[in-house]
Amino acid sequence: MSAPAISRDAPAPPVLRPPPRGRVQRMALTPQKPTAPRLHWAVMLLLVTWLIPLAVFVGPVRLTPYRLALLVLFIPCVTWLLQGRAGRVRLPDILLVLFAIWTVISLVVIHGLEGIQTGGIQVLETLTPYFLARCCIRNADDFYAFAKVLTWIVAALLPFAIYEATSGHNLYLEIASHIGSSIGVTDKDPRWGLRRVQLFFEHPILMGVCLGSVFALTNMVVGRRLSFTRRWMASGVVFVTAALSLSSGPLSGLVMQLALMTWNRALGWLRARWALLLSLIGLFVVAVELFAKRPLPNILLSFAFDPDSAFFRIVIWTYGSQSVANHPWFGVGMGRWDHPSWMAPSIDMFWLYNAITYGLPGGLLMVAFFLAACATVGATRHLTPVHYDYRAAYLMAMASFFLTGWMVHFWNGTYVFFLLMVGAGMWLRDVPEAQPKPARLRAGAAQHRRPQRLLDPELEPVEREARRRR
Repeated sequence: MSAPAISRDAPAPPVLRPPPRGRVQRMALTPQKPTAPRLHWAVMLLLVTWLIPLAVFVGPVRLTPYRLALLVLFIPCVTWLLQGRAGRVRLPDILLVLFAIWTVISLVVIHGLEGIQTGGIQVLETLTPYFLARCCIRNADDFYAFAKVLTWIVAALLPFAIYEATSGHNLYLEIASHIGSSIGVTDKDPRWGLRRVQLFFEHPILMGVCLGSVFALTNMVVGRRLSFTRRWMASGVVFVTAALSLSSGPLSGLVMQLALMTWNRALGWLRARWALLLSLIGLFVVAVELFAKRPLPNILLSFAFDPDSAFFRIVIWTYGSQSVANHPWFGVGMGRWDHPSWMAPSIDMFWLYNAITYGLPGGLLMVAFFLAACATVGATRHLTPVHYDYRAAYLMAMASFFLTGWMVHFWNGTYVFFLLMVGAGMWLRDVPEAQPKPARLRAGAAQHRRPQRLLDPELEPVEREARRRR
């Protein structure tokens, strides 16, 4: 077959000429702008639905946007786990699964088949957020994107918080009430002439707990890529927003994170600074037990805003511990726990609540899970400076949760957010540890470091030949 004829009137094809040599070199030397880390769509979906304070009842089941998101994400999360996207199975993973199983067993023992419904919701809200974070936050970029999104969320909530604190109206819930059935406004006595800010949470203290836990992440993760001024401006926004809860628990968590960051900064040259801090805390506890006239919890709670509230938490511990002793194996379930009739039925102590509700095995499994997660991440050694800062920020956030967990119960969206945060830092244990050189080799390398001029490629063969002859 002959080639197709070409019309004489057709324009000649353009001649492609290579760019000038200098331009090629400039293109090769021009650094490519790195793409900004993005948060996984599944984690973003859960956070967005977590911000929506709507709730509807389908029979006896209370459905919220974040519960619907957990239902949607459950199957993908299981699939990712089976594919190994969460990395190696760790001790905290096993302990949390055992806790979820035990909650179902205890509820079925106490309530019969009716406990399956409550147990199913408990399993959904326990396992899905934690393993979602384990699967979708797998490296430093993912963790940075997670911290950055949380920082922007808190910054966007600051105007609502200021308006609520000064005007006494919860604008966030008022807007949500025009869309659908929202959660109720909790009326609390003002403090310092300001209303305690609730935002989209069930209680102001929950607002302070969740948003306050972002403080260290903002300063040490997001702030690591910012200037000094912008870092502390962003940190100040988070601090002020969480502090407007005007609750002693969240404020204690914020102050503790600030103190830990100051300690880390001041003693950054000391490798054993955290062991030293733990030793000092241990000595303080022993000294209080030996010489103080009051127990340590009574001393700490004496700094609370409301003395009656602090006294009530001590009473909760007293009668709650007795309730655990009376029902040690399966707890009381959703029934009435053993407390006097003059006491309110709420259990404002997360670390005790699980033991009262699901028995001593359930309480111990939750505490063991949390401590194992912190110990697992803290045991990672020989990291890069970036990973060290990220690990410190994560452990400071966990310390804030641990402290406030003795003053409030984490429920509903706060419980989901807590487990999402715990799972968000577990990737640090999977970071390959850099094998440091022995001290003798490091010292020798420092003494015989080559001058900078020998890094010239033209002088490298000369240097190699001189070494061969020596």
